[in-house]
Amino acid sequence: MASRDNKKSNMAEGTGRSPERIREHYIIEKELADRLRNSSRQERVHLYSDLYDELFRRVPDHPQLTIKADSTKNEKILPGLSLLGTFLNSESTYLEIGPGDCALAFEVAKMVKKVYAVDVSSEITKDLNCPDNFELILSDGCSIAVPPGSVDLAYSDQLMEHLHPEDAMEQLGNIYTALKPGGRYICVTPNRVSGPHDISRYFDDVATGFHMKEYTVFELAEIFKKAGFSKVERFISYKGRTFVLPLFPADLTEKVLTGLPRITSRKLSGLSIVRLLLGGSNIKLIASK
Repeated sequence: MASRDNKKSNMAEGTGRSPERIREHYIIEKELADRLRNSSRQERVHLYSDLYDELFRRVPDHPQLTIKADSTKNEKILPGLSLLGTFLNSESTYLEIGPGDCALAFEVAKMVKKVYAVDVSSEITKDLNCPDNFELILSDGCSIAVPPGSVDLAYSDQLMEHLHPEDAMEQLGNIYTALKPGGRYICVTPNRVSGPHDISRYFDDVATGFHMKEYTVFELAEIFKKAGFSKVERFISYKGRTFVLPLFPADLTEKVLTGLPRITSRKLSGLSIVRLLLGGSNIKLIASK
């Protein structure tokens, strides 16, 4: 009984939600995610938007909704703003895919000429006051409906894992088309080795919520290259500076960890030396057109 109580306490710690609410969220999200996983491409044209809208209606305390009222959210976007600022200027066109509450995109709008935000749902942004140079574009999960060759920098944080694996290549191709020659795409997504990272992390060994697929560095770099990107590099940010790193240390570390029992690899992925080799729990790539 004590062990079960401790598990519940750990589950709820830092979330502001009870274990019962987290379990209810998990059950709802898993149900909706199963519908998405088992759908056809034609069905997914509308399913992404429909299912995420349904999730936010049925889980009103979802973290992406409650962050609207979070007084610290501006502090949380500062690292991303610092990173993006090194690639942008007042004449830049910026594209964010999966912008969440749009807090980062709104701040970037102060620095650039134009901001496009592409998402599958308008639920999160429906009550927000948007800057004049900001445009929200609804997507079917793959489409990037901006003028071809118009974007200097594309960015996504916690997006790739939400795409059905069959749709990932199509969306990457559309991002590539949206970029100007020499344009860059910065992609941040959870590393599968230390996952799962969605609501199922409290209950399952692999992602069963709306993280359709969590990747390794090697897997992600390969599909970027197949999409046409000429250069794919890994980066880390430290004290406001960005450092570009080779892919192979993370790739080698992942191969070692994935060859171990799941419970062992998850424990080892939390060690400081392993986190250093992997670059933390997230994969961070910069791809150039």
